[in-house]
Amino acid sequence: MVDFAWPRAGDAERQAQRAADRALARGARVLHARDAGVGRIYAPSNEDAADVDGIASELGAGAGQRLRAAILDVRVELAGAATGARCVAHYVVETDVDAAHEDDFNAWYDAEHLPGLAAVPGVIRAFRYRRVTGAPRYGAAYDLAAQSAFGSPAWLAVRATPWSSRVRPAFRNTTRTMYEVWPLAVTEVPAR
Repeated sequence: MVDFAWPRAGDAERQAQRAADRALARGARVLHARDAGVGRIYAPSNEDAADVDGIASELGAGAGQRLRAAILDVRVELAGAATGARCVAHYVVETDVDAAHEDDFNAWYDAEHLPGLAAVPGVIRAFRYRRVTGAPRYGAAYDLAAQSAFGSPAWLAVRATPWSSRVRPAFRNTTRTMYEVWPLAVTEVPAR
């Protein structure tokens, strides 16, 4: 996996788009968070990390950054309520957790939280991972058939359990990012 700053204009943005297209052609999954100005690339497998690392170097050079691929250890992967639907959004939550609460955190995610969110209408797939190196250490990602699944009453109900309320105060360095799947969907303008 590679996270990178996605330039918002000019030649640097066009270079990022070309690199994203090349990564896609190599079988990688490319995501873009327009509002945050960041991108993410998932290699098809750890064996392909060198390929993605090369793309990361190309993207980083254009933006004056040094980027490296991170290896993810996928802990749990679940089919969602909308399995088989087309993915239009990819929501990621990453966090560290206080060591004293790590066992409770992992039990909560595996037994309640991830299965609950996977069952929400509009969720295609949910998975948890641990970064082998780097931080935040833990992450969860959700493929969505519609961005409206995020924040729906069913989604919010899963987040509002007593166990969730007990675990969440132990989170540290938490980030939340909503990505669109590259290439971005383009709305066609009707001919006049």
